[in-house]
Amino acid sequence: MLVDGLAIAAGVVVVALTVLSAVSTVVVPRGIPVRLTRVVFLVMRRLISARRRLARSSPAAEHVLAFYAPMSLLATVVTWLVLVLGGFTLVFWGLGIGSIEHAYEASGSAMTTLGFVPVHGAAQQSAAFAEAGLGLFLLALLITYLPSMYAAFQRREVLVGLGFIQAGAPPTGVELLVRFHRIRGLEALEDQVWDRWTQGFVDIEESHTSSPALPFFRSPVPERSWITAAGAVLDGASLLSSTVDAPHQPAADLCIRAGYVSLRRVADYFSLPYDPAPVRGDAISVTRAEWEAARDELGAAGVPLRADVEEAWLDFSGWRVNYDAALVGLAALVNAPPAPWSSDRMSPRRHHPPVLRRATKR
Repeated sequence: MLVDGLAIAAGVVVVALTVLSAVSTVVVPRGIPVRLTRVVFLVMRRLISARRRLARSSPAAEHVLAFYAPMSLLATVVTWLVLVLGGFTLVFWGLGIGSIEHAYEASGSAMTTLGFVPVHGAAQQSAAFAEAGLGLFLLALLITYLPSMYAAFQRREVLVGLGFIQAGAPPTGVELLVRFHRIRGLEALEDQVWDRWTQGFVDIEESHTSSPALPFFRSPVPERSWITAAGAVLDGASLLSSTVDAPHQPAADLCIRAGYVSLRRVADYFSLPYDPAPVRGDAISVTRAEWEAARDELGAAGVPLRADVEEAWLDFSGWRVNYDAALVGLAALVNAPPAPWSSDRMSPRRHHPPVLRRATKR
């Protein structure tokens, strides 16, 4: 009797924790790190990384990476179903249905709603009804979750596509400013870029924390990435507000703030390190020489520049320091394709950081 009771209790705990994990991952509209989801994604990441190392070309490696997020998401659902199956196997065994093999068959019969194994008594029938309902519930979660997640993915990719049209491939803040200066004038940036990306950053903050698989979904075009596009837009706004001699655009400043708040929230979810209170003059990953080369490129394209070079550099680094660490960390996290001032900052050690870790207080 004691063994039976322990088996039933253990099975109920496994099922309860699995359902709680599924609800926290899919239903709760807040970025809650879930240990089970984290483990599944880590295992899939190691498998994908091993397969990627066998790829003989960069396109082949990129093709492998494209499978990481979808396969991890499906593996998470399979894991939920397997754990529910195992939990109810213990419950049926504890209820005296027979051997552990017979209990497994009864559990599979109930979960698939096929009913090929008869159960007897109110307790066993109640367990069968509960397992059938939970199995359908988990599948329904996936069916309802995917459309909302892909809707967020499509909204993001529209923004990313515009970013690559406006800022080049790979995108850079310099190219963004040069193109608008030549085609429409820098004043057109306000409504064509800054306002759109401010709204987009708000959307990314919500969707990429409440749907933890979404940051890893890669763009349909291999050389595009949401994080490199975001970095180019933020760099463009930072250059405009610091280096370019043009009328002040408050929308650019708001875009930078929306951007670094968004990237920091996503970085918080994955426990990526950054300084939450940086100050003007702190070190950034962009060197003074790189900034001066970008300034020269802007000047060669006819973009008006501020005369005080030293003050312009301090202003630029003062803007960039707000999002620098989060940008580079997220680029490494998602294995972003090469792009200046973002994914090219990744060191080999940071190229495969842990993912889906428990968030820590800052």
